[in-house]
This record gives sequence, C-alpha cells and structure tokens, in this order.
Amino acid sequence: MVTGVALGVAVVISVDLANEAASRSFARSSEAVTGRATHRLVGGPGGVPVTLLAELRRTLPGTPSAPVVEGTVRATDLGDIPLRLLGVDPLSEGAFRSHVTGGLLGAPGYERLFVERGAVVAGSFARRYGLAPGDELKVSLGRSESALRVLGVIDDPSGATAGIEDLLLADVGVAQELLGLEGLSRIDLVLEPEQIPRLEASLPPGVRLATASEQGETVGQLTAAFRLNLTALSLLALVVGMFLIYNTVMFSVVQRRPVIATLRALGATGEQVFAMILAEVALAASLGTVLGLALGWALGQGVVRLVTRTINDLYFLVSVTGAPLTLSSTLKGIGLGIGAGVVAAILPGLEAARVQPVAALRASTLEESARRWLPRTAVAGASLAAAGAGVLTAFPASLEASFGGLFGVVLGIALAVPLITVGAMRVAAPLAAAVAGPLGRIAARTVTRGVSRTGVAIAALTVAVSVTIGVSVMIDSFRDTVAGWLDATLRADLFVSAPSPGARRSGTLPADVPGRIAAQPGVAEVETYRAVTVFGEVGEIQLGVTDSRRVRDGALYRLAAGEAATTWRRVWDGAVAVSEPFAFRHALEPGAALGILTDRGPRSFPVAGVFYDYTTERGIVLMSRSTYERHWDDRGVTSVAAYLTPGASREDVAADLRGSLAADGLGVISNRALRESALRVFDRTFAVTQALRALAVLVAFAGVWSALMALQVERTRELATLSAVGVTPGELLRLTLLETGLMGLTAGLIALPTGVVLAVILVEVINVRSFGWTMELQLAPRIFLQALAVSVSAALLAALYPLRRLSRLPVATALRTE
Repeated sequence: MVTGVALGVAVVISVDLANEAASRSFARSSEAVTGRATHRLVGGPGGVPVTLLAELRRTLPGTPSAPVVEGTVRATDLGDIPLRLLGVDPLSEGAFRSHVTGGLLGAPGYERLFVERGAVVAGSFARRYGLAPGDELKVSLGRSESALRVLGVIDDPSGATAGIEDLLLADVGVAQELLGLEGLSRIDLVLEPEQIPRLEASLPPGVRLATASEQGETVGQLTAAFRLNLTALSLLALVVGMFLIYNTVMFSVVQRRPVIATLRALGATGEQVFAMILAEVALAASLGTVLGLALGWALGQGVVRLVTRTINDLYFLVSVTGAPLTLSSTLKGIGLGIGAGVVAAILPGLEAARVQPVAALRASTLEESARRWLPRTAVAGASLAAAGAGVLTAFPASLEASFGGLFGVVLGIALAVPLITVGAMRVAAPLAAAVAGPLGRIAARTVTRGVSRTGVAIAALTVAVSVTIGVSVMIDSFRDTVAGWLDATLRADLFVSAPSPGARRSGTLPADVPGRIAAQPGVAEVETYRAVTVFGEVGEIQLGVTDSRRVRDGALYRLAAGEAATTWRRVWDGAVAVSEPFAFRHALEPGAALGILTDRGPRSFPVAGVFYDYTTERGIVLMSRSTYERHWDDRGVTSVAAYLTPGASREDVAADLRGSLAADGLGVISNRALRESALRVFDRTFAVTQALRALAVLVAFAGVWSALMALQVERTRELATLSAVGVTPGELLRLTLLETGLMGLTAGLIALPTGVVLAVILVEVINVRSFGWTMELQLAPRIFLQALAVSVSAALLAALYPLRRLSRLPVATALRTE
C-alpha cells in the first residue's frame, strides 16, 4: 500500500513540479523584462522605427516610454548556452525596470554601458560561471562571434530579479548591432486609460498598440495543452496506484477476518471496524505520501529537464535550473495520496463492517460475495465507459472534458475486468489442463477463486498496459505522419538558413546570399523563404513567405478549395493558406478572410486553403513573396532551398557552399540531415511521455506483486497441504508460474483492444483538441506483441518473491492455523 501511494504520488508530483518550474521561470522572466509597462508598441518584420520614439514623446509629453531590442544569442565559451539579449536605454529605465537596473544606477561601471561594448549580467549567472566585472564573454549568432565585456552584475538579495538568470542587459545600440537590426523590437509605455484612444489614432501604418501581458498570455495558452497532457498521463499512474491500494486493503481484510469477527463478537460495531480500517489506510497512505513527495522531488529534477527541453524546442526559450518542492505541490500530493488511499479503502472497509461474525470466520464468504457483485460491477463499468464516450462527443471544444471522458472509458473497462477474468478462466481451464495436466486446471481455478484480489490486480495491469499501447500507437502514428509530411515538404536538395538560437527560427540572411547560392556550380534553382512575426485580428501571427512557383504537393492540403494547383495559384494571386493548427485555433475555413496588420495598414486576405504543417502548434499563415512585398517593406530572407542539377554531388555542392558562406555564419544542411534533425526534436519532445508510461507500468507491477503476495499468504496452508500429500517443489513452482502467467496473459489480452480504444481517443480526439494536428492512425503489430510480452513478464517477475518465501517455509509451520 505504501509503495502504491508513494509511486503514484511521485509521478504526479514530479510532473507538477516540472510544469510549475517552467511556467514560473517564464512568468518571472517576462515580469522582469516587462517591468511596470502597461502597454507596448510593436511592429511587423522590420520592428518599430526608431524615429517613432521621438514622435511619441512629442505627442504624449511626460508619458514614460523606453526603447527595447530583444533577441537570443549563445555564449560560446560557456557551453554554447542560449542567452536572452535585452537592449535598453539606461536613461529611460527608471520608470520600467528599476527592480532590475535601479541597483546599478550610479554604481561603479554602470555608466560604461554608454561607451563600451558590453553587458550587465545577473548575479546568479555570474557566480555560476565565475564571471566578474571586466571579464570577457563571447557570444554568437550562428558563426558570427562577438566579444562582450561584463560591465556589471545585477544582484538583489530580496529576489526581485528572479527570472533573469539567462539575461544579458546591454545598451540598445549594442543589441541592435549584435542582432543586425535597424529598428526596435518594441517601445514600452506606461499609459493612462484616457491616453489609449489618442495614441492609437496617431500610430503609423504597421505599428500596433498591445497590452504588456499579451505575449505572455499567448504563450501560456499554447503551453496549457502540453502541460495538461503531461498531468493527465501522470494521474493515470495514480489511478493504477488506487487499484494497488484497494488490493492491499482487501488482502488486509481477508487476512484478518478472524480478528475482525472476534471484535464484532465482543461488541465492536460495524462503524468502529470501518473507521479502524480507514484510519489504518490513512496512516499507511500518509507514510506513502511522504515517501512519494521525496521521490517526486527527485524525479522532478530529471523531468524538468525533459519538459524544459521540449518547451525550448516548441514554444519559447526558458532557463530552469531546478524544480523546488512548493507548498501547492506538497498540498496536492498530500490530498491525492491520502485521498486515493481512503477512496480505495471504502469498499473493503464496508465489506468488513457489514459481514456477520460467523460469516467472517469463513474466507470463502468474501469470494462468494465478490462473485455476486461481479455482474453489477461490470454493468457499472459499461455505464461509466458509455458515459465517458458521451462526454467525448458532448463537449467537442473542451480538452478537460476530453480527458474526463478518457478516464471514464479507462475506469469503465477496468471495472469489467474481474467478470471478464472469470469467463476467461473458464475457457483457459481445459486448455491449461491439456498443456500442464491437473496443475493447469488448479491454476485457472485459483485465479477464479481469488477474483476479489486477482481481478483487481489484472485490472491494474490492464490499465497500465493499455496506456502503454495507446501512447505508443499515438507516438508512432504521429511520428509516421510527421515523417511522411517531411518527405512531402523537403523536396529541395540543400537548405541554407540564417542562424537563430531561440525557439523561433526567424533570422535574416545577407541580401546577396540567394544570388550567390544560385550562382554556385551544381545549383539549378533556388527558393527563398521568410519567417516573420506579424499581428492581425487574431493576435500574433507566424507568417511564412515563399517565392516558390512550384505547385505544392496535393497531399499537403485538406479542405482546399479545388485542386492543389488551383489553391496555390490563388495564394500566388494574393490569397493566403493557413496551417491546420492555425485554422483549428481560429475557426477558419477556405473562403474566410483573415485580417493582418501590414506596413500599409490593416488588410484582409482571403483564405485559399488549409495545409498540413507540424512545425508549430500555434500555426502558420503562408503567403507568396509577391503579395508580401506589396504590403510590407521587408525584403529579408530567412532560408534558401537549393535544387541541384541532375548528376551533381550533394556532398560536393554542400561542401562548396559551406566554404563560400562560412564568413557569413550560415548553416548548410542536406535534405536527409534536416529530416533527421526534425525527427530528433520529435523524439526529444516525447521523451517525458515515454518516461511516464514506463512509470505507470512500474506502478502496475507493484500491484500485481501485491496481489500475488496476498494470494500466497492466504494459500499458505493449501500449498503446504499439497506439498504434504506429495506435490514436489518443482510442481509447486510450475503451479505458481501458471497462475501468474494466466493473470499476465489475461491482462495483456484485455489490454490489446482497450489500448486500441485509447489510441483512437488520443489520436482522433485528444491530440486534435490539444494541438489541432491530424494524424493517420498506425497500428504496428510490434507494439501489441511488446505489450503482451510486458504484461506476461511483469506477472511472472512479480511471482519470484512469493515463490522464494514459500520455498523457505517449513511444511509443519505452514499447516498450523496459528
């Protein structure tokens, strides 16, 4: 019982700590960088013109305003770690980030921000890497490396600067030079409500007024589904742990039935017996919860690295150094651990409280009662599964309701497992007898006779193995879908991209690079691509700009208006295509209109079609280069795709390009390498899911082990009698292995269709509602064979200790009743 609670709580707490640490780190860093700003002016691809700052101060004199330049660089001499670069005007910072910069105003060395190429770093960062004012820090954007001098250290003992451990604070001009920007990333403002309409009316085309919290809220919405998925998967481990607790409590009741009967005969009421059992379980669950909190904290330090890596790959750059055990996580662990234990103990406690003293002295009474309840339990399970399916269809827009429906289906099937087990053993008994003789029949009947414990153990193992199947099918389906999509999209031979170390790859190539690549011997044709962030009626938009005149593969489209060629022709004539996640999040269909803020002001673009894309769950809007240049002044290029002439060596052309572009710090990657890199990111993304799946199986293994211990202890006299009448130790070994093997095989066979049901829900419902991605369901035979092998192996391994215990117990001792 302690083990089940500890493992279940540990899995939930570890994921909770990781999610909380990542979210807290992002919130603190956003708060530290945003400061006391209420609003910000943001622009399109070119940012905000520097001249707007002077105009703003003339329009709204006395209104606090501060220019900001943001970007990401890597510290090359510190293990190539990513750092956020924040360029500010020190004279304007007092009204915004004085909690960061205030302690340095007037401090020795701070004035050097105006005259030297350097940056200020956080105290925790400086101590971790042994940096002091005057030291040199090398940073790079791609292969372009620059040296920054450490001009000062931000250190606030009150903790006000928490969240800026990965921040480089530099003068706005230095930041522009390092990032290759002419404009500003934004202008921070502190506005009164009455100033907002006046300012919005005076803004030039292409500039937008946004609240300071808008970006953080957008990112929070994006990561909410990811964090909810992890939390739900971790709760499944706790559900499996509840089965274990139930089994252990039931064993405790069965083992002590004579004691309970004696207490009842001496005058103890049913309520007192019930309270005694609940108190015992609460005490054991409390111990398990304490151990689970400690184990959860230890696991959390590893899980946080997996979660952080996934967030960095998919969403935004965040630096998390640890996952401290917080009060909220502790209270959650206590509530879940003790609550799960008490809930699981209710039915065994009621059984012990209601049984008559004479009946309690007969162990068979419990099994007779359990068998009478099997049909009712199965009907309740079928009703719960049907209710779960109903929730899935009744609330199509709610992700929380989707997980609730999923849990209902899982628990409903689990409740039907004991009745299925009885039926399965009736079928298995003659088959086992044909294979193993009388021992086979005895093994099947033993599983049936102890169904109050074996049924629950098989149910726990079924849930864990079915989750393994469902998650494995989902991951395989997603991976195969992504691999097929990569094959359809990565048609060029080589790709040259601008460096960008952050989660958003949107750097800019030198203007002459596309021409130089096109002139390279062996290159037949080039396509350029531009990735920029713009704003529109739906908020922040990731815009992809391509000059490709090639018709996109028809397999990339769904819901397209007409043929793929027609859709792409409309895009070339001024419409846009939106990715599937973007269409899902903003309820867009072909024929709708999408409003986007351009450098010429707001414009409406018709949606020509929806295309499959798995690069980001926030979605992408695809636009032709000609349309983009009509509405924006930006002429930058983020990447170039090169198609080689027939017979040209991809390796030779790539080597030549790397040599000619080395001075620009650009990367050249082949089709195959880019595909492998994308799949590596995919595998990293699901590493934490794989870990949680393994932990769920571990919890189920503990449940089977507990059930087997209960069976062997309860059957000690029976097995000793068999030994006394001539059954050899080898035959007892075979009998026990047959029993456990039948349990594992039954759990595995039930888990196969259950896993398929879970996979369909995960792929067709949960995944679509979480991320907006459509996947093709892939049912690989190896997944089901592995799951069956895991189920049987777990049951057989769980029998080792009970066998060892039994072999060491003298027959005479085992035959005694006391």
